[in-house]
Amino acid sequence: MSYRRSVALAALAVLALAACGSERAGEQSAGAPTPTPSYPPPPTCAQAAETPPPAPSSPVPSATTSRGEGAGDQPPNYADNHAYRMQASLSAEREASGLASAGLIRKELEKVRAAGGAGAYGVYGDERVEAALQRLGCGPEHGVFVGNGFYAVYTGLACVSGRVTADELTTEVHGVYAEPQPGAGPCVENRGGH
Repeated sequence: MSYRRSVALAALAVLALAACGSERAGEQSAGAPTPTPSYPPPPTCAQAAETPPPAPSSPVPSATTSRGEGAGDQPPNYADNHAYRMQASLSAEREASGLASAGLIRKELEKVRAAGGAGAYGVYGDERVEAALQRLGCGPEHGVFVGNGFYAVYTGLACVSGRVTADELTTEVHGVYAEPQPGAGPCVENRGGH
């Protein structure tokens, strides 16, 4: 290839690259629609036939505190270093749906307890708890995690987690974790760090 032709091709390439970012923010060319990413909705499980209306929201307390006020005896970067343990907030509608789901889950887990047969330390076999959640349509695609009396499931709208043993049955409704425990689903708190 001749030197002149190489220079001409290089100049065209520079012009083409310069033209790529020439549109201003907010402007679009008439013929090129901007693609919008589309994500399938998460699968749902343990959904009640009727969800109670959301409870009226209460005023949100101020998140700002003075130096030393409410911080206790924590290092200066404690909040930053533990941000991976943060849970997403739930809208009133999602919380109401989560509470309805927790009621269904609790009913199924009560059946496990009523059947008896707890093993060591009053813990039921993981398979029995998983089967109870499966009866509500909650499987691996819902981030179901069961282990040593603990369970967690993502209903598609909220997390429901707690403990089921011969001595106790608890349920908690919360949002997904910012950085959940790897391999355990979105509703299990990360025990490590980031």
